[in-house]
Amino acid sequence: MLVVEEIQTCYGESQALFGVSLLVEDAEVITLLGRNGMGKSTTIRSILGLSPVRTGRISYLGQRIEALQSYQIARLGIGLVPEGRQIFPNLTVRENLIATAANTRKAPQPFGLSAILEIFPRLSERLSHYGNELSGGEQQMLAIGRALMINPGLLILDEATEGLAPLIRQEIWRALTLLKNRGLSILIIDKNLEALMTIAKRHYIMEKGRIVWAGTTTELRDMPELKSRYLGVDC
Repeated sequence: MLVVEEIQTCYGESQALFGVSLLVEDAEVITLLGRNGMGKSTTIRSILGLSPVRTGRISYLGQRIEALQSYQIARLGIGLVPEGRQIFPNLTVRENLIATAANTRKAPQPFGLSAILEIFPRLSERLSHYGNELSGGEQQMLAIGRALMINPGLLILDEATEGLAPLIRQEIWRALTLLKNRGLSILIIDKNLEALMTIAKRHYIMEKGRIVWAGTTTELRDMPELKSRYLGVDC
């Protein structure tokens, strides 16, 4: 579904990515792991056309996208839940959701308002509340719902549960498991390694703008030295 090949991305004269490559298959959940500042968010921004790629190739469903604008990439079917959520604070929950509603890729079972409220029942109680009146967890649910309303083939989450209370994190992971079972391809950045290993099939680890390891959940569980060396997780 998504093929990233040897991309290099710079911020001015400062190079952030050094030949990053990764692959997301159809109906697959993968993760992008690493400490802060290692290039994970820049990789996401490069895929979405938010940070221009200097060299390399990015293809989505066989189409080259690295030279497209971000809105064109979204229309092809890549949905983003950005770090910091970035919902519209002066729109209601309902307005936030319907503002992005589309089905440009003609999904046979498109997400609509009722489907989002079924995934996140808490939002049904807050439909008339403005974005800035929601808790952090509710804002994250809204951000995920908003991304789903474009009916993406690939959903990307940058820091899926950062800063959320444990009970809210459980709701987010439950929702992502539902989406996985529905066959949605998902790329996740998050620090909750155990939850990620429960939901994801494969993992990529980044350090200093490079992919330094890629493998399956089983392989990652069997290599505790990777967690301590690259993720700061003691095993």
